[in-house]
Amino acid sequence: MREYIIKRLLFIIPLFFLVSFGAFAISNLSTDKPAVIVLMAQGVPEITEEMIEITNEEYGFNKPFLTRYVNWMKDALRLDFGKSYVSEKDVGQTVMTAFGYTLQLALATALTTVLFSLLLGIICALWEDRMADRGIRFIMFILSAMPAYWIGLLLMWLLCVKFHLLPTSGVGSFKNFILPTMVTSISFCGFYFRMIRNNMLENINENYVLFFRASGVKNRRIVLHILRNSLQTVITAFSMAIPGMISGTAVVENIFAWPGLGRLCVTAVFTRDIPIIQAYVLLIALFYCLFNILSDIINAWINPRLREA
Repeated sequence: MREYIIKRLLFIIPLFFLVSFGAFAISNLSTDKPAVIVLMAQGVPEITEEMIEITNEEYGFNKPFLTRYVNWMKDALRLDFGKSYVSEKDVGQTVMTAFGYTLQLALATALTTVLFSLLLGIICALWEDRMADRGIRFIMFILSAMPAYWIGLLLMWLLCVKFHLLPTSGVGSFKNFILPTMVTSISFCGFYFRMIRNNMLENINENYVLFFRASGVKNRRIVLHILRNSLQTVITAFSMAIPGMISGTAVVENIFAWPGLGRLCVTAVFTRDIPIIQAYVLLIALFYCLFNILSDIINAWINPRLREA
C-alpha cells in the first residue's frame, strides 16, 4: 500500500508543471500586450508607449516567455503570485483568504451532500419502485433541474424576506452557512443519491447477498455490506466533486455576498486582474489532481485488487 501511495503522489509532479504552464500562459492569450492589460486594469485613461516601456521593465514583460515562466513558477512554489493589477495587494494572501471562506462552504456542502445522498439512496434502494422511492426521485429531479441562482433567490425571499429566519448575506455565524449550503448541495444530492441507489440495486441481486440471507445474516449487516461494495464508484465521483464544489460556487457566492474564491475570480475576470486568475486556475487544477489521487488511494484501501493491478 505504501508503494502504491508513493507512486500516485509522484504523479503530481509532472501534472504540476503542465498545469502551471497553462495557468501562466493565460497572460499571453489576449491580443493586447501584457503591459497594456496592466495599465487598463489600473484604470489608466490614456496609455502611451513610454508607459508601456516602464511597465514592461517593472513587471519583467520584456524578458523571454520561458524565463518569465520559470521565475513565476519559483515564486508560485512559495505561494508568491505577485501583486494584484487593480488593488496592488499581495495575490497569495488575497487568494488564500478567499479560499478559506470557500473551503468552509465546500466542507459544509460536502458533509450535507454525503449525509442526504446516503440517506436518500439507501431509502430508494430498499423501497424500490414504492411510493417513497418514486416520490423522492421526482422531487429531487425537479430540484436538481432548477438553476442554482433561482433556488437561491426563492429561498432568500421565503426564509429571509418573508419569515425573517435567516440572514440574506455575509459571513460570521452558523445561520450564514444554511442558505448557501442548501443551494449548493441540492444539485449534488440529486446526482449522488441516484448513483448510490443504482449501485445498491445492482449489488442486491448478487449471489453473495443470496448466500448471506440463506445463512441467516441480519438484514442490517447485509445492507452495510451492500453499501460498502456500492461506494467505490461513488467515492471516485464524489472526490472529483469536492474541487467542483470549490470552483463552482461563483453564482452562490455572488447571490449571498460570500467573500470566497468564486466571487473573487468573477471580479478578477471583469477587471482583467491576471495574477489573481492565474493563482485561481493553478489552485483549482491542483485540487482536482490531489482529490483524484486521493480517490484512487481510498478505493485501493477498500479493494486490495486495485493495488495489485
